[in-house]
Amino acid sequence: MTQNTTTLVIGGTGKTGRRVVSKLTERGLDVRVGSRSAAVPFVWEDPETWAPALDGVHSVYVTYAPDLGFPGAAETVGAFARVAVERGTRRLVLLSGRGEEGAEAGEEALKASGADWTVVRAAWFNQNFDESFFLDDVRAGEIALPTADAVEPFVDADDIADVVVAALTDDRHVGRTYELSGPRLLSFHDVAAELSKAIGRTITYLPVSIEDYKAVLAANGVPTEFADLFRLILDGRNAHLAHGVEEVLGRPAKDFADYAREAAATGVWND
Repeated sequence: MTQNTTTLVIGGTGKTGRRVVSKLTERGLDVRVGSRSAAVPFVWEDPETWAPALDGVHSVYVTYAPDLGFPGAAETVGAFARVAVERGTRRLVLLSGRGEEGAEAGEEALKASGADWTVVRAAWFNQNFDESFFLDDVRAGEIALPTADAVEPFVDADDIADVVVAALTDDRHVGRTYELSGPRLLSFHDVAAELSKAIGRTITYLPVSIEDYKAVLAANGVPTEFADLFRLILDGRNAHLAHGVEEVLGRPAKDFADYAREAAATGVWND
């Protein structure tokens, strides 16, 4: 029987996944990108794609799209984990969210597979502002969100990727759950101020209702369930710092101001 040596990175073209792919490749490790467009496709909605993608795989970075907290995600992740273990894949590292009951159900489903698991619970990503959800808003100069004056300890995707790579390659992290955040609690007013300073023009934050935001999402063809995730910060459950980055990597987490300055230098927010 051929020894499994490859790491499958599900969502290997996404914000954290592509960074994990790059960091593993830099170490000289064999990596397979799990995506619809990969040479060996991986599609969450098509279980027939799972086994071929797992062929020869020792470890998997598991990211679920659109979100681990969405209905049906836990059952799907659990089913995938069972297939992985049955095929000889032992190490599963799951990206989860802080304070999400649905995501925690996904964690438990993955653990029940019998795999050597690690759970990485991350705060909201810094890169949401330059790589996805809020990019167009920042370019337009106004971030309109249903977050009122709530605070969030935004974490950098590079920090997440470094923790994930450690978990994939070091047995000391088996059976551990790590919560990751940045070093500061920031309101969206604070975020707008930091972005304004980094970009050199005024970015404003406009609080809106969840109902109005759902209407905007629907008009743009985005699942309205994303709006419900904002409730997770409105009730204060995540209004505290976590220290998983320091615990795993032995260094401080990146500050949002440093992220904003580096992103601005790329010109991504230029008009």
